[in-house]
Amino acid sequence: MSEGDNTLAVFIDFENLALGFKGKKEKRFEIRKVLERLVEKGKIIVKKAYADWAGFADYKRSLHEAAIELIDIPKRAMTGKNSADIRLCVDSIDLCYSKEHIDTFVIVSGDSDFSPLVSKLKENGKRVIGLGMKDSSSHLLIDNCDEFIYYEDLERPLGTPPSIDMELPERKKEAFQLLVDSLLALVRENKEVLWSSMVKETMKRKKPSFNESYYGYRTFSDLLEDAEKEGIIQLRTDARSGTYVITGFGKVQKKREPEELKEPKEREAQPERKTQKKRATPKPHWRPRQRRQPSKPSTSAPAASEPVAPEAPSVQVSGGGPTEAGASDSMTETDPEF
Repeated sequence: MSEGDNTLAVFIDFENLALGFKGKKEKRFEIRKVLERLVEKGKIIVKKAYADWAGFADYKRSLHEAAIELIDIPKRAMTGKNSADIRLCVDSIDLCYSKEHIDTFVIVSGDSDFSPLVSKLKENGKRVIGLGMKDSSSHLLIDNCDEFIYYEDLERPLGTPPSIDMELPERKKEAFQLLVDSLLALVRENKEVLWSSMVKETMKRKKPSFNESYYGYRTFSDLLEDAEKEGIIQLRTDARSGTYVITGFGKVQKKREPEELKEPKEREAQPERKTQKKRATPKPHWRPRQRRQPSKPSTSAPAASEPVAPEAPSVQVSGGGPTEAGASDSMTETDPEF
């Protein structure tokens, strides 16, 4: 059992329901409708019905087929008290203290005598759901329950489910019908996001023998994809988990714009595209730093490899003759006669 599933215990005061059906020959109490509605609330663990079954022999077979424990109570003339109500209250309180994993109690009755029982169950942290006929249900009991379901509402369909093609194979039609019923049940329970795993759990509760391979599908996702192709449901893929989420019924209708509206839109889009092409890429605010080029060596400077000649010594003349020893050499270079 996954987290978040409720566990239910169902107690049926059948004599009170029989009072509501008196005078209605065309109507009969169908336990199947009750259980199909309660299965949407969670997993049913305990099912008990209290009555003097000698007067309700016609219902014993259908209740027994639904795996309901029939507790026979003698007539009031023999006991002097309404033993069915007392026995129902005792079993409910005993189950409340002994089975802590049961968190929801369903009282199928409209009798106001069960109002103190509802209050005691709520004191112990249990959720209480009532179910009965509109004409024979007490407002005191209805207001005290956390939720009250009218039996007449079980026969009223919720919305307009999509139609299933009758030309499909019988197994496919059966699988798609169970899928639609499960989705309607989840919508009735105000589920905001219909995950594929949640839908499959509901289908298993409604029909414990359900298996997608029996209907010719390898996985449950294949069944959902086929239902989408047939126009029964709408799917989308969750971005995080990658699983399917059911978003609605029917085919996805794509809105088509008339051609007259498309032409001006295309004309408006063309100049926008041209302006986008003309736009140049924005220039950066910073300026690149220019690299300094190395200075070239001047031609007047002497080369490193060539040896520098020593300068000639200066000659000073005083009187008529040279004063330094190198004067005779310099005179021979300047005077053409020597």
